[in-house]
Amino acid sequence: MKKIVSTILISALGGALTLGAYKLFIENPPVVYESNSSQPAMVNTAFTGNVVAAMENTDFTIAAEKTLNAVVHVKNTSYKTIQDPFQQFFYGQGNGTRQYSQVGTGSGVIISSDGYIITNNHVIKGASEIEVTLDNKKILKAELIGADATNDIALLKIESKELPYIPFGNSDNVKVGEWVLAVGNPYNLTSTVTAGIVSAKGRDLGGNNDVNSFIQTDAAVNPGNSGGALVNTRGELIGINTAITSQTGSFVGYSFAVPSNIAKKVVEDLMEFGNVQTAILGIRGGELNSELADELNIDYTQGFYISEVTSGSGAEKSGLKENDIIVKLDNVKISTYADLTGFLRSKRPNDKVNITFLRDGKEQTASVVLSKNEVSTVSTLGLELKNLDKAELKSYNISNGVKITGISNKELSYYGVKKGFVITSINNEKISTIDDVTKIISNKEQGQVLRIEMLNLNGELERYIFR
Repeated sequence: MKKIVSTILISALGGALTLGAYKLFIENPPVVYESNSSQPAMVNTAFTGNVVAAMENTDFTIAAEKTLNAVVHVKNTSYKTIQDPFQQFFYGQGNGTRQYSQVGTGSGVIISSDGYIITNNHVIKGASEIEVTLDNKKILKAELIGADATNDIALLKIESKELPYIPFGNSDNVKVGEWVLAVGNPYNLTSTVTAGIVSAKGRDLGGNNDVNSFIQTDAAVNPGNSGGALVNTRGELIGINTAITSQTGSFVGYSFAVPSNIAKKVVEDLMEFGNVQTAILGIRGGELNSELADELNIDYTQGFYISEVTSGSGAEKSGLKENDIIVKLDNVKISTYADLTGFLRSKRPNDKVNITFLRDGKEQTASVVLSKNEVSTVSTLGLELKNLDKAELKSYNISNGVKITGISNKELSYYGVKKGFVITSINNEKISTIDDVTKIISNKEQGQVLRIEMLNLNGELERYIFR
């Protein structure tokens, strides 16, 4: 029995020695990285070093220092008067009238050393007084130079000199994934900087938004940030923070900015012309997708498909035809309708644009001179309007007006409004261009009545009241 036990022990010992020698001299030992709760283990990958280096080399302090002093707090005060008809009836005119004020706040960006400031139209809409608080807490009165509701941009001016300002960057060159900073005054907290990346470009929010080519970012933007700066790491202005999509009204992970190229063009137009000059290619169509590509029996699912070319337009003169597919404008990729409209909103009539398009599967190029937009859709009214030239005005025997060329609001049709009617005034203000209509609609307060005068198809003046 003792022999058997001895034999088993010797065999086990020999096996253990053999296994230990194999582990020690033959098999490669695993590398173990020890860590504790305060310093988690690092897992090496082929690209980890590059990512860490990129993060360490990204310095937000330079951009913050360049921009903080050039972003201002904007205070909008509007005064409204309420009249009590019963008080007036019993106590006479002048009684029963009360005035109250309403205050709104936002942000603005100084864009020149002599005091021009860009902000959102909705920040200053309806303002009776506008005050700007600089980063050094100095408060100044601001003058409204002009506003554009379509792009939600407004231009202010303060009397000051040698102010710090933020230079415009080229928003067409912004790349998805690029680091950006949002600078503004959320919840009246002045001089606030948040960081994020560009999540998407050419974003169309749909709904009632006229702006349909936003830069989307995950930099935190909250109420009060509107009108503030979206800047790159070089401190260049690449967007004006405008909107968030949220059920709570607070930041939920993404926000939207008007691209700087659009904002810059709007500002320059307001300074030079007093209104925004809208340029068009002279085409109709829509963005491609898989469903439309199958319907048209084509292989392309991105780009802008031309279904119609306007007679006499720059597009027709350059040789563009029905069924062509626009894929680039000045080497800027065009994948969606938002890409197309966003690019055109940064251009003026008579600007020359190089177009890359596909025809019968082959890539071609053309140079197009943009023309002035004479037709516009006013979504608030549900009308498509067209400017009238001198000959048309003479034929109607009127000095001003715009023609209704399309109606999407069934209620208007029910009340008798028809294509061919000519709008001559709104709220006793003469209407000469579609820009006049847009301006009045954009400044309309909630619940305010619109009194619209139109010439019917028989040349008779009719009056309509809309809310």
